[in-house]
Amino acid sequence: MEVLQAQGDAAPFDAIAASYDDTFTASKIGRAQRASVWKKLENAFQPGNSVLEIGCGTGVDACFLAERGVTVVACDSSPQMLNLAIRRIRKNGRDRSVRPHLLAAEDIASLRNRSFDGAFSNFGALNCIGDLHQFARDLAILLKPGATALLCWMGPCCVWEIAWYLAQGNPAKAFRRFRRGGVTARLAEGATVRVHYPTIRRLSRTFTPEFRLASFKGIGVSVPPSYMEYWANRFPRLFDLSMRADSVLGHCPGLRAFADHILLEFRRENLQV
Repeated sequence: MEVLQAQGDAAPFDAIAASYDDTFTASKIGRAQRASVWKKLENAFQPGNSVLEIGCGTGVDACFLAERGVTVVACDSSPQMLNLAIRRIRKNGRDRSVRPHLLAAEDIASLRNRSFDGAFSNFGALNCIGDLHQFARDLAILLKPGATALLCWMGPCCVWEIAWYLAQGNPAKAFRRFRRGGVTARLAEGATVRVHYPTIRRLSRTFTPEFRLASFKGIGVSVPPSYMEYWANRFPRLFDLSMRADSVLGHCPGLRAFADHILLEFRRENLQV
C-alpha cells in the first residue's frame, strides 16, 4: 500500500496529521468520545460487511472494524493522514481488510463501480463539505438499499463550548457554531478549512428521499470537547462521572442535541423508479 502525494497545495489536515493521535486519539476525551461511537459501530456493521469510511484520519476506526471482520474502504483527502493510517493498518496486520484511498468526501462518486453494505464517518469530517445535497446523492449511489450510514458531525450547539469560551471572554468562539455559512477554522499556520454546523433537521431534509434518519445520539453531552483535556486530567473523578453520565444523556431527547458531536444513523431507502 502506497500513498501518492497530492498535486499542488498540501491538504489542510496534513498540518495536524503528525500530532493528531497525541492530541486526540490518545487523550482521555478522545478515547471517551470514540468509545461511545464504537458501541454504535459494533451494532451497525457485521462480519463480512463491506463499509465505506469517509475521512478515515489515522485509521483507528478502520482497524477497529477490521478486527471485527468488516472490510473497510478507508478514504481521506490528506496524504499525511493516510500515510499514518497505512502504518497503523500494517502494524495491526489488517492489510487485507482495510483498503486506503486518497479521496476527498466530495469525490466519492468516483467509487460508483463499488457497492457497499454501509458507510461511516467520524468526528466532523463531513462538516467541511460545502455541498451536502450532492454528497448525499453520491453516497446513495454507493450504498445498497437498506444499508446503514453512521455519520458523526460536530453538533450545531455545544453547551460546553459556549460556557468554556464565554468564561475566557471570547464570545466569537463561544457562538461560532451558530454562524450561517460556517466559519473558517485555522488548523495551523497557513492551513485553514471552512467548517459548517448543520442542524439535525437540516441534515434529515438534505438526505431525503434517498435516506431516512433512523436515530441519533449525542457524543459529548457531559464529556467536554477535546481542547478541554487539561480539565479532564486535573479532575479525573469528575471526568469519570461525566463519562458515565454521557452514556445516558446522549440518548435523552432534547439534551442529546447539545453535544459536542452528533452521531446520526441513516437508512438507505429502497426507492421505486
